[in-house]
Amino acid sequence: MNIADLRKSYEKAELSEDASDANPLKQFERWLNEAIQSEVPEPNAMTVATVASNMRPSTRVVLIKGYDERGIVWYTNYDSRKGQELAGNPFAALQFHWVELERVVRIEGRMEKVSDEESDAYFQSRPLDSRIGAWASPQSQVIDGRTVLVTNAAKYAAQFMLNPPRPPHWGGYRLVPDQWQFWQGRKSRLHDRLRYRLNEGEWLRERLAP
Repeated sequence: MNIADLRKSYEKAELSEDASDANPLKQFERWLNEAIQSEVPEPNAMTVATVASNMRPSTRVVLIKGYDERGIVWYTNYDSRKGQELAGNPFAALQFHWVELERVVRIEGRMEKVSDEESDAYFQSRPLDSRIGAWASPQSQVIDGRTVLVTNAAKYAAQFMLNPPRPPHWGGYRLVPDQWQFWQGRKSRLHDRLRYRLNEGEWLRERLAP
């Protein structure tokens, strides 16, 4: 099979200005809830794009852990590659792709760390193995093999037992949006694409050509 011949006609839904919410956060919440209710695989998975000081972009998939009028929240190791890149360039982009619904949401903005209290509360809600894993994995660093992770996990499990504290290098980020895009697949590649951007403190909704 020639990969260039793989095609799909998108015909499940439409996205009009009249039917979309004037507030992008409410529109996002509507689509996220529909993705959850439709039982698409991992509706909470999103791609995070960052740019290093050498201008090379990189992406990875993480899980959204919260959202409100302040922004989109997720958690990670601050010493990881994405953490180091965000320390040098605090702007990032997120993307949700709900294939089964033929929908994409793109969000751009400035990143900030959530408060220690928020990070502590979320860390304590995680399963014990995940809390130990946050200590055991020197994320993004070169290691000699999987035995390094297993050995570290055993060491920290013995040290902290049932109550590991949040590592100082682990916590949450919040993307504060200044731009949203909602994409709905349509027939003949004439997709619906609405952009919301901040304009003097108000959200301006615009249709973009697909």
